[in-house]
Parts: sequence; structure tokens; C-alpha cells
Amino acid sequence: MNDIAKFNAQRMHEIREQAADKELWDLTGAWIAKAAEHNYSYHFDWLGRPIIQHPQDMIAMQQLLWTVQPDLIVETGIARGGSLVFYASLLELIAQCGGKQDAKVLGIDIDIRSHNKKEILDHPMSKRIELIEGSSVSTETFEMVTNKARGREKVLVCLDSNHTHAHVLEELKLYSTLVSEGSYCVVFDTVVEDFPEKLSASRPWGKSNNPKTAVWEFLDWQTKNALFDNAGQKIAFSIDKEIENMLLITVAPDGFLKRI
Repeated sequence: MNDIAKFNAQRMHEIREQAADKELWDLTGAWIAKAAEHNYSYHFDWLGRPIIQHPQDMIAMQQLLWTVQPDLIVETGIARGGSLVFYASLLELIAQCGGKQDAKVLGIDIDIRSHNKKEILDHPMSKRIELIEGSSVSTETFEMVTNKARGREKVLVCLDSNHTHAHVLEELKLYSTLVSEGSYCVVFDTVVEDFPEKLSASRPWGKSNNPKTAVWEFLDWQTKNALFDNAGQKIAFSIDKEIENMLLITVAPDGFLKRI
């Protein structure tokens, strides 16, 4: 076994050990919940735009993008555009390393505020960004997204808009059909299910009504219903627990769904 193989094997061993450490999980969960009281995820920028994500999850997304090499990333819910810029900048770097030269990020939001839209479109990475304003689950919007995805070789989807169970479940049923084999549908803020109820008291989502409960129902639903992509191929998803076990600190527990 050469040095690279030894390093990777040791790393996997350590990840499995930390995943089996209940005390570490308990400490991690307590820290995430406490940090959420201070809006921790709102405190970071990427190339000048607020990203509103945990840095740990963005490292995971960087690893996924390098592995999957998508030529289209679809994101529902764009907020201030930091994650769009993040994904676009990574696609730019991957292109510089020999990846897809025409890779794009498609951002969808029901309300793209004018000042945010201007900042996104004025950004140097805007050359890889396209925007659609509309409900992510409307027929019109999804048809537009489907047309944009047509002809793309590798599509990766990120769901981060309305966090209610019903909305995310509908997004999963729609956007999962766009995900390429071996790629991912990443569902953010599944951690809401694990938070104390007081953290979502002013929100339309909370315990038993959030992205994680939608993921669970979707995975059960797919076992009873045939799901096909745009090419007519039957598809299925499973939770990639290895990513969560590696990160520990993540807003997407049970949310890294891999098409298998």
C-alpha cells in the first residue's frame, strides 16, 4: 500500500471511529443548536456575498463538485446569492483544471430582490450564473428548469428554499428527476428537526414539519412509486451518511441524497 492509499485508509478509519462516538455527536448537536441562537450561519461571505451556510457544509460541497464534475447546478432558494457565487467560482476553478468549460449554476427564488439581483449579476462570477424568479414548485418554473437541464451531462441539485415539509417534498419529487446518475440532491436545513422548538417558533416550519421529515417521506415514497429521469431511466436515492459522518457539523443531516 503506497503513502496515498495509507493516508486515505487512515482517514476513513478515523471517520468511522468519530461516527461511532456518541459523546462527540451529543456535543456536536448541542453546539449546532447553541450556535443557531446567534444566527451563526449568517456570518460568512464568499467572494463578497453573504453565503448563509455553515463553512463545513461548503467544504463538503466543494468535495462533491470535484467528484461529480457537474455541468449544471440547480439551486432553489438563493437569498443574497452567496451560494450561487460559491458554486460558480468552484465551477470556474474546475474548468481551469480541465472540467466542463460551459458549466452553469441556475438559481431559483420566488422573490429575487432587486438589490440582491444587481449584486449577483454585477459579480465577476455572474458569467456562470442564471436566475429564474418564480415558485420552485410551479409548473411554469419547473418547465423552465427542465429546458435548461436538457442536454446537460451531469446535474446536481441543491434545495434550500421554503423549509416546510410539504414544499420540500414537492421539490424532491420534481427536482430529483433532474439529478444525474452518481450525482446528488442536497437538501439543506434538515437540522431543523433536531433543534429545540423555540428556534423555529416564529417560522412556518419546525419539528415534524421540515426538510428532514420531507426527505424521510420522499425516500419511503420512492420505494412505492416508480421515479424516472428525463431520459426515461428509473432512478432511486439513498442518504450518503459518509458525508455527514465526516462533517459532524452540518445543517444537512440525512440531506445528502445520492442517486444510485
